[in-house]
Amino acid sequence: MAITLKRQLTEDEKQQILKQHGRKCWATGMDIPEDQPVQFDHIRAFSRDGESELANIAPMTAECNRMKGTLPLEDFRVKLRLQKFFAGGDRLTLGDLLRHLAQEGDIESFGCDVNVTENDGRVTLKWIGDERRCEAYTCPATGWKYFYATLPVAAVDSDDDRDKQIGLQPRYLISDKVFEMFRHFQKHPVLQPSMGRLVGNKVRLFDGQHKIAGLLWAGRRDFECKIYLHSDIRLLNQTNIQAHDKFAQTRFFSSIMVLKLGGQFGADFEEYKNQDNGEAKSEEGFMQWLERREGGGVSKGDLRKRFQSYLYNAVIETDDNRMKPFISASNRSSDDKPITIDQLSKSLFSNLLYRWPLEDNMTTEDYKRDAEVANMVAIMNMFYDLALHAWNPKAGPNDETQRRLVRMFRSKAAMAWSEILKDAVCGKLDLLDQDDRQAPLYRDLSDEQLQRVKQVVSRLVNWKWWAAPANDEIDRVLSDNKSEVKSWLKSKGLTPGYLMGASE
Repeated sequence: MAITLKRQLTEDEKQQILKQHGRKCWATGMDIPEDQPVQFDHIRAFSRDGESELANIAPMTAECNRMKGTLPLEDFRVKLRLQKFFAGGDRLTLGDLLRHLAQEGDIESFGCDVNVTENDGRVTLKWIGDERRCEAYTCPATGWKYFYATLPVAAVDSDDDRDKQIGLQPRYLISDKVFEMFRHFQKHPVLQPSMGRLVGNKVRLFDGQHKIAGLLWAGRRDFECKIYLHSDIRLLNQTNIQAHDKFAQTRFFSSIMVLKLGGQFGADFEEYKNQDNGEAKSEEGFMQWLERREGGGVSKGDLRKRFQSYLYNAVIETDDNRMKPFISASNRSSDDKPITIDQLSKSLFSNLLYRWPLEDNMTTEDYKRDAEVANMVAIMNMFYDLALHAWNPKAGPNDETQRRLVRMFRSKAAMAWSEILKDAVCGKLDLLDQDDRQAPLYRDLSDEQLQRVKQVVSRLVNWKWWAAPANDEIDRVLSDNKSEVKSWLKSKGLTPGYLMGASE
């Protein structure tokens, strides 16, 4: 049992605790049935100054005692509440958490209007019921004005995308990291302020959201902040991205790079396309334009990576992409989301998309990027219709359908069969020229051609070895490197010829 009391409670003490809390589990708030035993433990950890006095002890169910392990009740209750919050999606930010806490009644408000004035090196902030006076500082590199202040939750918000404007919040919240921060800040100080900027009459935070999320769950309602009064949003965004990627102790998930940076890059792309300067517009021209505008602040290699993120994002975020609900927003797959963006980038995307900027004039019929995206989504939908629609994470190891799908969508397997799939797709589309084979989907495809591709995907999905018994040779092979996996697949008959209709 995980009870950590330093002494046994007497029956009289147990009755006093039940009188105070009622016959309710402190962690869940649910009634404890009369036919079930009541167990007791610390609310606050004994090791964290929580005393073994009755005021620090509460009732719980035996099931909660089993589930919480060595966590004190306070931490376990927060963990359960975090699970409830993160059940709402895997692309959640500090803004989502603030809305959630407001709906749950944990905070009264957030993100209120803040009136900010600067005079003689001093900054005055006023909002309903309160105000702050701070010293203004100047960044020696940019000349931007900023100030430090301890601000209440009522006066801050998350710098998220909104109203078709790109926000500077570069990450999504990570459940485990928020919980770790919550536990850390019960005993440790905050070493650095969270970063934000003034947007109109709103204070929006773009750095330190995990820190503030952890503090919020720990009961804090005031946060140390560094806020820019005026800034070049492009340079600030570029700096923020590099701080969370190139210079970060914990690097960006590649998936978050795709989802966040892809959208931001797309906004720059639209600005370039809408320029009326008489010049022909192309993707390669856009890259040169962006390189000139960034003034060398971003390397060509990083710009190419962002272009690929933009392309991947365009595919994944297409409204009718039925595979999207199965794609994880983190670098880890899960029972419900078995596919990661990193996996896609090394399998379907790397083999079927042309991932480099094109020189084709975007105003002519030769430019087929939109068609390529639509074709890629069509193929992903084929995988949903023929396979993923039957995904059932609750099915046991003896379920043949689930066993087949788990094997097929393992990372190394997908990387291997995607190369075989590409050759088969090129064959079905009669693509013989090397340039055409490098960009098999960069063209208009008729319904009849897409049907041919679907036949190839169907052969792949229904390949007999995916359904081999549990603990078969295939399970060992799929743990090898991609080259070994591909060689094994082909040796067992999964070849381009088979996918095109030949016998194994």
